[in-house]
Amino acid sequence: MSVLIVGATGTLGRQITRRALDEGYKVRCLVRSPRKAAFLKEWGAELVTGNICYPDTLPAAFEGVTAVIDAATARATDSRSIKEIDWTGKVNLIQAAKTAGVDRYIFFSILDAEKFPQVPLMEIKTCTEKFLAESGLNYTILRPCGFLQGLIGQYAIPILEGQSVWVMGNTAPTAYMDTIDIAKFAVQALKAPDSIGKTLPVVGSKAWSSDEIIKLCERLSGKDAKVIKTPIGVVRASRKIAQFFQWTWNIADRLAFTEVVATGKSLTASMDETYQVLGLNSQEMTTLEAYMQEYFSRIMKKLKEVEYAQEQAKKKKERTKKAYPRF
Repeated sequence: MSVLIVGATGTLGRQITRRALDEGYKVRCLVRSPRKAAFLKEWGAELVTGNICYPDTLPAAFEGVTAVIDAATARATDSRSIKEIDWTGKVNLIQAAKTAGVDRYIFFSILDAEKFPQVPLMEIKTCTEKFLAESGLNYTILRPCGFLQGLIGQYAIPILEGQSVWVMGNTAPTAYMDTIDIAKFAVQALKAPDSIGKTLPVVGSKAWSSDEIIKLCERLSGKDAKVIKTPIGVVRASRKIAQFFQWTWNIADRLAFTEVVATGKSLTASMDETYQVLGLNSQEMTTLEAYMQEYFSRIMKKLKEVEYAQEQAKKKKERTKKAYPRF
């Protein structure tokens, strides 16, 4: 089976690419910039230049492809809007896949998207799910709600460096999952006939609140966090300001996502059906505790090595001074 991966340079997409290659799939990646995606080629993937916002660039990407894994989404720094990329672009992609006659289409949505029509990205994800379901393709929709990788920059690094950790009060506990594990679900869906036509949650075993994550990081690092809690009203006001300027529209749409976590209701779901349909083992998935433990162990070891090297250099300098006194 040959797989076209869209969004392959992203945090999740690169893990999907690696997993598919490791399992022996012939992998092709649709990329806007071959230079920025050179690492994918080094891994063994074929690169094809194209852009989902330009339908004329898509047919070549689908030549000889039997399946698609769509992990692309707009970034806050993109020049195009969320609507252009996550709606118009995805419609182009789904239609191109239909025309090419691909056997499978794996799409990444967001958990509980249909519950938040006031949030632009959630509304668009819901509409895309419906469009895909009506396309006639053999689809599977996977719905994660948060990546473990994002917690390093948000919590771990600021705590280690003595910087402030910014959180909103009363945020929804979230069942984060490692992107390496999420990639397993995506690739497994390609060979699981029972997943066709299914919409499945892909979430961690436990929903974690900000306070719980901070306490875990404090324990593992041995340092106290400097926590600053931002009222939801401040975030909402920032969003309104960002909406005034075209170049910050994407940022405004991302800020709207705070409405999801501001409910205080846990972002989680039962994974029983997902594990059963895809034939995966929950015990083989990385927990948030294990992920943070591994990260802090590695970083603390590195810091000790640096401190030791600095101490040795200092002693060497002192010995040199004693051996060659200044007159």
